[in-house]
Amino acid sequence: MRDTPNNETVIVEYGFADSTGDDVSQIKNNWEDLAEAVTKAIVEYAGGTYVAPLDSNYYTVQSGDSLWSISKKFGITVDELKQANNLTSNLLSIGQNLYIPSKETDVTTGEYVVKSGDTLYAIAQKYGTTVDNLKLINDLTTDSLAIGQILKVPTESNGTDNDTYTVKSGDTLYGIANKYNTTVDAIKDLNNLTSNTLSIGQTLKISSNSDSAVTTNTYTVVKGDTLYGIAQKFGTTVDELKTLNYLSSNALSIGETLKVPNKDNVTYTVKSGDTLYSIAREFGTTVSAIIALNNLATTILSIGQKLLLP
Repeated sequence: MRDTPNNETVIVEYGFADSTGDDVSQIKNNWEDLAEAVTKAIVEYAGGTYVAPLDSNYYTVQSGDSLWSISKKFGITVDELKQANNLTSNLLSIGQNLYIPSKETDVTTGEYVVKSGDTLYAIAQKYGTTVDNLKLINDLTTDSLAIGQILKVPTESNGTDNDTYTVKSGDTLYGIANKYNTTVDAIKDLNNLTSNTLSIGQTLKISSNSDSAVTTNTYTVVKGDTLYGIAQKFGTTVDELKTLNYLSSNALSIGETLKVPNKDNVTYTVKSGDTLYSIAREFGTTVSAIIALNNLATTILSIGQKLLLP
């Protein structure tokens, strides 16, 4: 230090060689994290802009990011993210660096067979995970999928079991879903069904997990939308929408995807031959009600399209 009089000296203390504690093992086992933390601290101390490397435990906030989107990206909760970074609000600034707490990888997995039309994003949504997590547990380097490909998917290990139900004459998936306080899509996913057709004597798995007070669907913001208008459409409140989506203001952007409470609605996947009229008859509703609920601009449907049904 005496030989560098014109330069500021920074001393970094990792631990003590003569420590009787765990200093040495901590340095040995966590040297990469420590090195990155030192780099971050020096850059910020010197007034520079630190950008976290992709493989570090830090994430640099970008335009359009929110605590909810970042937490989904890394498979953690908003509360875990806020607690790890000592945040007292949901406000973020571009360039802000967040520490991403690591998740224990004791997730149990099942298998999913890729079918026509599948994407990693859709599969991740179905199993409550992220695209990055799916790629990680399947050692994938791209988002490309092949029909018939077998993927590992995370399965809940919270101790909930599945009940079984034997189909009887007159049963429909909609009626069974209502009876067990679940959704048609949930039953189809759990039983790997590709249609709504049932056969008498067929055994169905029914999720017995009843601790989710609010199930959700998604809604894509279109021109002219307001939180108040969307809340009215889905029978909820602006405050509930903001809480559900971790919004700090009422501002919306076209194309933004919002979670909306799915109270008395069910989700239906359009199949070949379907029309709005035939779907309305099957579910005891009207074409106009389906159009209004889904904000449809046309009566034309596409196979695989998801519709909310009252």
